[in-house]
Formats: sequence, structure tokens, C-alpha cells
Amino acid sequence: MAEVGFSVLILAGGKATRFKSDRPKLLHALAGRLLGEYVLRTAAAASPERIYMIVGYQAAEMRKAFARPGLEFIVQAEQMGTGHALIVSRPELERCPSDVLVALVGDAPMLKPETLSALVSTHRKERAACTILTTRLDPPTGYGRIVRSGKRVRAIVEETVASPAQKKICEINTGILCFSRRPLLEHLGELSRQNAQNEYLLTDLVEIFNRHGLKAAAFEVPAGEAWGINDREQLAEVEKTLRLCKAVTMMKAGVTITNPEATYIDADVEIGPDTIIEPGVSLCGHTRVGEGCRLEPYSTITDSLLGDGVTVRPCCVITSCEVGAGATIGPFAHLRDGAEIGAAARLGNFVEVKKSKIGKGTKVLHLTYLGDATVGAHSNIGAGTITCNYDGEKKHPTTIEDGVFIGSGNMLVAPVRIGKGSFTAAGSTITEDVPPESLALGRARQVTKEGWARERKKTPPATGSAEKKP
Repeated sequence: MAEVGFSVLILAGGKATRFKSDRPKLLHALAGRLLGEYVLRTAAAASPERIYMIVGYQAAEMRKAFARPGLEFIVQAEQMGTGHALIVSRPELERCPSDVLVALVGDAPMLKPETLSALVSTHRKERAACTILTTRLDPPTGYGRIVRSGKRVRAIVEETVASPAQKKICEINTGILCFSRRPLLEHLGELSRQNAQNEYLLTDLVEIFNRHGLKAAAFEVPAGEAWGINDREQLAEVEKTLRLCKAVTMMKAGVTITNPEATYIDADVEIGPDTIIEPGVSLCGHTRVGEGCRLEPYSTITDSLLGDGVTVRPCCVITSCEVGAGATIGPFAHLRDGAEIGAAARLGNFVEVKKSKIGKGTKVLHLTYLGDATVGAHSNIGAGTITCNYDGEKKHPTTIEDGVFIGSGNMLVAPVRIGKGSFTAAGSTITEDVPPESLALGRARQVTKEGWARERKKTPPATGSAEKKP
């Protein structure tokens, strides 16, 4: 890491013009995190004395999304360029204790903390007023070119005003610059909007420093690490890269991913060894998957915890839930809103569980909805069972104790409790509590009218008249 005594200023005040979006660019998602989150984590990992974020467009939303201890916000009410961002930051910079300041673009998710620290170290070693983080692209279309004289950088020339010879330069500006604070503050006022962009450009400080005999240096990094995101096409390209890197990391740690290109694993997901992930699986948010699990195709699991040995069959959706060790889910199951599934439980096809607890070893295998319910251990919930938990105004709980057998096609009208070891008959509507070790029947008595269909065929209704009823 670099020596103590530098601060980071994250430039995040602009609108996502090339994104064609009403939201700031840094609030767009990238591999499970907000785009701005990557640079913030990189900056913090480099251990600066202070971190500032300049916000402008939708400043309140930016503060809400990125607020954390140690981060200070500076508001750039008007967005008139990267240089203007530092101009409005001047009062804070004058009070800043650091002798070195890194101006860091917010859309560089691949940047590493070690690179940020190395940039600062190089800047101090070169005794420069400014050090630019550069990379090489071929072709370098669309980027500012680094114009050198030996090891010194004389200017950063934007493509729109570059000469034919300058356009052939492949070394480009990444938008990340390191400054010595004193010369920065001394010459910041010399920035002007007299340029093709009609903006205060931070890169113009390179020429200004050269005019005053101050040194501008460069620190070059591989192109992939300096990748900035300017539009949605680049966002998709970086997302693909990040997700593939995540998959490779997981495979090296003992996870089998049968088709990494067709598997989506967010940056903060954790997976235990000997888990098998089949194509089309999406693991999102802060999901944690235990050891020896099997996740079958086209399931989406978000912000959930899966214990060891869990099987998720195809096409399940699991959101903000906890699944115990050895449980089997799906196919086509939907778990949501904090559902807790006990160890070795089995939830089958077209089962939805919402805000409910399912006990150890309990089976819920077919076409069932359990909402606001607590189900004990080793119970069996028959096909087509529904907890009628909503009365139009409030949600009510259903409690099913250990060892209960719920018959097929039951309607459990909450609030209701089914006692331990009890049975309910198929087709029942249960509206009252059932004591332990009892049998509850709640269905209308069957009436059979023999010969009704035969007689109906003999005497069809007359045209235009009401149908005769038996």
C-alpha cells in the first residue's frame, strides 16, 4: 500500500448522458452491485486519509445509495466539467490534511487498490505536480491522447482537437489523475472554459503545470484494469468480464459450473466447494450457498442462504429466504419474503411459500400456497392446500404442529391451529382449531342423484324456454 497521506476525490456529479437514462450512471447495476460501489470499495481498500464524493445530478439519491462512515459528500450544483468539480471542492481541499489527492472517476470498476496505491507512490517518487494514470488502446478512438516529451507528459489532447499525428498515439488518459495538493490549489483558478467542450477540464491542468515549469508524469496500467464505462454497451461488456472472472474464482475454489458463460453469479455471492451449478442459474445479491449443493437449470436465488447439500431443481425462484441442509426445492417452486425451510424438508412442483417456517423433514410436494404459516417437523401437506391468510385488510397466521397430515385440497382459513399428530380430510375447509391427534372434516355432504343424466337426455329443454330442473 502507498504511504500515509493521500486522499481520494471521486467524480460522480454528472448525468448519464450516453446511457440515455434519467438515473445517474453510478446508480446502474453491474454484476450485482451499483456501478459506483466498485470504485468506493477500491478507494477504501487503498487506505486513504479521506474519501470525498462529488455529487450533483440527483444528489439526494446518490447520498442515499452510497452513504457510509468515512465518506464525505461535496455538492456540485451545476455540472460544468471535471475541472469544475475540483473548483467547487476547493474549500474542502484547503482543509484536507493530505499532501496528495487522487481524482478518481466513478465508472472504473476494474481498478485495483494496489494500482491506486502504486499511482500515489509513483507520483511521490517522480516529485510531480500531477501524475496521470494511462493505458494503451489500439485503436484509441474517443479518448484523450497522452503527448509526451521523454518521460514527461506535456499535454492531454482530446480527440476532437487532436492533429492527425496525435490521433495515432495509442497511450490514452483514463480520467484518473494524482495531484500534489499545493500546486493544484495554486493553479486551479487558471482553468478556463475556452475549449471545444465549453467546460472546465481537469486535463488542462497538465499544460498549465508545464507552463509553470512543474512536472507532469504518467503511470501506465493494462487496458483491462483502466476500463471506464461510458454507455450501456460497455456496461454489458464489463459485466460479462466480471461474471466470467467470478465463475473462474469459484471453480478454482472447488465449485463445478457446467457452463460459466450461461451462469450468472453476482460479485458478493459465496459458494461452498463441491457444489454443482448447472446452466441458466442466477445467484444474486448476497446469496450464500453451502457445500455439496446442486442447483439445476434456470433457477434464480437472491439474497438467500442455502445450507449444505441442498438441491434446487429447475426453474425455482428463491428470494430473501433460508433453506436448511439437505432440503430439496422444486421444480417450479417460489420461496419469498423471509421463508425458512428446515433441514431435509421437501418442497415440490408449483409450491409457493411466503413469510413462513417449514419444519425439519416436512413434505409440501404439489400445488400448494403457504403464507404467514408455521409448519412443524415431519408433517405432510397435501396437494392443492392453501392457507387463506388474507381477509382483505389483514394477514393472519396458520400454525400446523409436528407430525400433522393435511389432506389434499384443503383450505386452512387463518387464524387457525392444527394440533400435533392430527389429520384433516381431503377437500376440507378448516375454519376452527383442531386439537392434537384428531381428525377434522370440513366439507359439504355429498348428494348423488342416480339416473339424473339419463333422464335429462330424454327430455331436452324446449327452444326459448328455461331449462327444466329435476
